[in-house]
Order: sequence, then structure tokens, then C-alpha cells
Amino acid sequence: MKTAMFAAAASLLLGSVALGCAAPAMAEEAFVGVYKHDVTFIGNAVGLGAAGREGGADIHLGYRTEKLENLRWLGKPQVHAMVSINTKNTSNFVAAGFDWKIELGQPGGFYFRPGIGLAYTDGKAGLPPANAPGLTQAERDRRTYLYYHRIDFGSHVLFEPELALGYQVNDKVSVELSYTHLSNGQIFHQGKNQGLDDAGVRLVYAF
Repeated sequence: MKTAMFAAAASLLLGSVALGCAAPAMAEEAFVGVYKHDVTFIGNAVGLGAAGREGGADIHLGYRTEKLENLRWLGKPQVHAMVSINTKNTSNFVAAGFDWKIELGQPGGFYFRPGIGLAYTDGKAGLPPANAPGLTQAERDRRTYLYYHRIDFGSHVLFEPELALGYQVNDKVSVELSYTHLSNGQIFHQGKNQGLDDAGVRLVYAF
């Protein structure tokens, strides 16, 4: 993983901890998840698109603050910060943002959790064209391989919308089916916008 990614991770985590200090010191959460990397069925179904070029699994490690009572006008969100490590060391990322826990019925059962944030990836952003003139055959083959096997995000800075369906097992433990999407939204970059979709399950512990 690149040095810049570690710097971004530290900044995002420190920022989240600082925001968390403004909230009551209770029920902060840590989570760990296992995800299929670069799935295509969800993004294509909702019109976000998906690359389907990379493989492996992603391990998500993260932290959430308690609800931020001072952001009542924003629906009292929680702040999340996380790092995602790909088992094939392709597109790793760090992310931070807001999410909201919406109870489905009485508290303590099922809940819905939408979220939105910003991410930084060490994946590819601007793959070189394989049809450029004057290339050697070896270089053309290398670029063609990258085209079919790596996501071209267009930008290292990306939007990070996410959705989760969770169940509160007890006061401390929850489990969540989770979907995370990364893309530049044609805002951070004009042109390539091959997004990443992760789908998996995570275990949440409140402390």
C-alpha cells in the first residue's frame, strides 16, 4: 500500500475521532467485515455500474462514533472511518463519512443503515491506452492486460455511498449485510468512472 494511503488513513481516522469527541462518550462501535471485491450484480441493478475486472476479497476494519447530537439538523448521524485491504493487493482504500441507523420496528431488532462518505484508493486512476502509436508489442500486451484486469477509477479521491441491513443481536453485538460503492461521480474526474462494488457481511461491537 502506498505511503499516501497511510497518510490519508491517519487523517481520516483522526478527523473522525475528533468529531466523535463532540458526541456523548457511549456506544461507539468497531466493526470488521469480509466482502467480495468488485461484484457486478448490485451496481448494475441500481444503475451505478460496476467494473467486474478485479478479484479477491476485501477485509474492512472500521470505527463509528455515537450519534452526533450537535448535528440534529442532519439527522444526528454517526461518523464512520474504515480501511479496506484487498487480498490480492489491487485496489485498497480508506474512507470516512456519515451514516444513519434507522430502526425497522422496535429498537433491538432489524435496522437499515444508509451512509455516504469520501474515499481514497491506491488503485489505478488513468490507465494508459493500449492502442497508442509506437508501442512495442510487450508494452501493448501489458496495457491490454491492465485494461481487462484493473479498475480505472479516473481519480484516487472518490465518493463512498453505502447501504446495510443489520440485526441487533444484543446490547453489544450486531451483524450487518453491507454494500459499499466507490466512484468519482464524474465530479472528481471527467471521463473514466469504473466504480468498485463490495458486498459482504460485517460484525459490529459497541463499547
